[in-house]
Amino acid sequence: MFAVDINKGNFKEEVMGSDRPVLLDLWAPWCGPCRMMAPIVEEIAKERPDIKVGKINVDEQPELASQFGVMNIPTLVVMKNGKITDQAMGTRTKAQVLEML
Repeated sequence: MFAVDINKGNFKEEVMGSDRPVLLDLWAPWCGPCRMMAPIVEEIAKERPDIKVGKINVDEQPELASQFGVMNIPTLVVMKNGKITDQAMGTRTKAQVLEML
């Protein structure tokens, strides 16, 4: 599996309607720490078919960033059954991200 690009148009189906937990990576292309997190997020997407991994570009999707109250990026959000179960700002190790799940 690969990370899915999440936007306003597919958020309801991909995230709210997911039958699996969803790990969302809120990022921007100009953000150095976000680029550091990208390989970790992609690795988790490939290794964990039991979860869905989505990426939200906050520059392109400001409404979604606002919905999650994002003040800093990268921000990781874990959702289960349409509800936020965990949220963390800043870079994380792979082990720390997996603990969130």
